[in-house]
Amino acid sequence: MRSALVLGLSLLFTGAALAAPPPMEALKLPAGFSISLWSDQVPNAREMALGTKNTVFVGSNDAGKVYAVTYGDDGKVTKVRSIATGLELPVGVAFRHGDLYVSAVSKIYVLRDIENHLDAPPKPEVITDKLPTETHHGWKFIAFGPDDKLYVPIGAPCNICDRDSEGFAQITRMNPDGSGSEVVARGVRNTVGFDWRPTDKTLWFTDNGRDMLGDDLPSDELNHVTRPKEHFGYPYCHQGDTLDPDFGKGRSCKDYTPPVLKLGAHVAALGMRFYQGTQFPASYRGAIIVAEHGSWNRTKKSGYRVMTVRLNGNKVASYEPLVEGFLADEKALGRPADVQALPDGSLLVSDDLNGAIYRVTYKK
Repeated sequence: MRSALVLGLSLLFTGAALAAPPPMEALKLPAGFSISLWSDQVPNAREMALGTKNTVFVGSNDAGKVYAVTYGDDGKVTKVRSIATGLELPVGVAFRHGDLYVSAVSKIYVLRDIENHLDAPPKPEVITDKLPTETHHGWKFIAFGPDDKLYVPIGAPCNICDRDSEGFAQITRMNPDGSGSEVVARGVRNTVGFDWRPTDKTLWFTDNGRDMLGDDLPSDELNHVTRPKEHFGYPYCHQGDTLDPDFGKGRSCKDYTPPVLKLGAHVAALGMRFYQGTQFPASYRGAIIVAEHGSWNRTKKSGYRVMTVRLNGNKVASYEPLVEGFLADEKALGRPADVQALPDGSLLVSDDLNGAIYRVTYKK
C-alpha cells in the first residue's frame, strides 16, 4: 500500500509523462467551442499567471523551473523561455506590478520587472522563508487578492492528520513584501486553486478531499469564504456531512462550513477561475471554470476534465463539462492543472502530464 501511495503522490505532483498529448479531435466541447494545442514546450505545466505584455507565466516541477510563454496579437505562441530553475516545487506563480511571485514550498520568491528581462532574468529574491518545509501538499497555488495581498495556502502535511495548531490546513495571506501573514480560512486540506468573484470580491476555492475512505468518499469541494478564519471541516468533517472515522469522534459537521458544491470523489480539482471574458456565450460570464486533474487511486478513474460551475447568488445553478476526453478506456491522455483566460476571452488549460497548454476558443 505504501509503495502505491508514494507512486500515486509522485505522479500527482511531478506530472511524469505517461502519454503523448491527446489528439485534439478526441477532446469534446459544447457546440461552438474548439480547442487547439497552444504549446507543448512547457514541461509539467501547472499554475498560469498573466503578465501585461503578452506573456503567460507558468509554474512547474520540471527541474524546479518556471516558464514564460510569449504570444503575438493573434494569440499564437512566439517563444517559450525558462526564467528560473533549481527551485523546490515552484508550481505557483502570481503577477503584480511587473513582478512575478513564485511559490517554492517553504519560500516565496519574486522576480522583479520580469517582462522587461525575459532573456536575462533577474535572480529570484526571497520575500519570505518562513513557510513549512514539508513537501506533502507543500506545493502552492498563489494569487493576489483584491486587497493587494498575496494569498498562500498551507496544505495538510499528510493524507489525514490534525495539525491546525501548527498552522497547517489553512489559507493565509501576506503583504507583497512577505510581512503581516494572517489566517484567512481553516480546515482546508489542500487547495490548489482559488479566485475572487468579480461582483462581491469574495474568495472561492477548490479543496481536495482525503484518500483511503474508498472510491466514493469523500468528495472534493468548491467552497466560499464568507467570514475571517472560517473553518471548512478538515480533518473532522468531510464534504460537509461525513465525520472522519478517527478525527471526527465527538464532533459535529454542523460546526463547520459545508461546501457550496461537491465536485466528486477524487477528481482532484485544482486551478479555478471566474470567467470574465466576452468571447464565450453570455451564460459563461461570471461562471467558475475548474480544472480537474483526475484521480490516482480510484478503482475507476474520475475527473480528467474541465468543468463549468454556474452560480445563482451563492448557490450552484449548474455543473457541467467544458472539456472532456482527457481519459479514454481508463487511460489518462492528459491531466488538466489550471485554467486562465487570455485578454481576448479565449481560455488556456495547462496539462502537466504532457507538458502542454491548450487554448479553448468560441465562435458562433
